[in-house]
Parts: sequence; C-alpha cells; structure tokens
Amino acid sequence: MQPNENKKVTPSEVQETFSSLLKKAVNEVNHAQVQSDIMTEKLANGENVQLHDVMIASQKASIMLETTLQVRNKVVEAYQSIMRMQI
Repeated sequence: MQPNENKKVTPSEVQETFSSLLKKAVNEVNHAQVQSDIMTEKLANGENVQLHDVMIASQKASIMLETTLQVRNKVVEAYQSIMRMQI
C-alpha cells in the first residue's frame, strides 16, 4: 500500500498540480528553444561552437515542441469527448 493511496484529492488540488506541471513543461520547451536560438546565433557569428552541437540543440527543441503540441491535442480531444458525454 502506498502512503498517499488513502488520501482524498480535491479537484482544485488536481487542477493546481496539472497547471504547475503544464507550466513547467512549457517553460522547458521555451528554454530549449532559446538555447537553440543562442547556439544558432553564435554559429552564424563565427563563434567557437560546433555545428553538431547546434544541430542537436535545434532537433531537441523541435522534438520537445512537437511532443508538447501532440500532448495538447490529446488533452483537448479528451476534454471534447468528456463534454460530449451525456449524463
């Protein structure tokens, strides 16, 4: 038996937890995008940065953004399914 198994969670607690998780994920995606932009700018300016590092950062940011969009789409789809349910 896990320690939190018997604890009742209120809807507002679930909403806060989900909201903070979502904000954290969006911030991580934003950070990856900014890092990719910084590395690309350094490469364009001729600074000491390796091309493969720039490409890896760019792909990482792209994959994170695509994953976030897919998760968002699934959440919206689930919400719409719930709203169509008859009570």
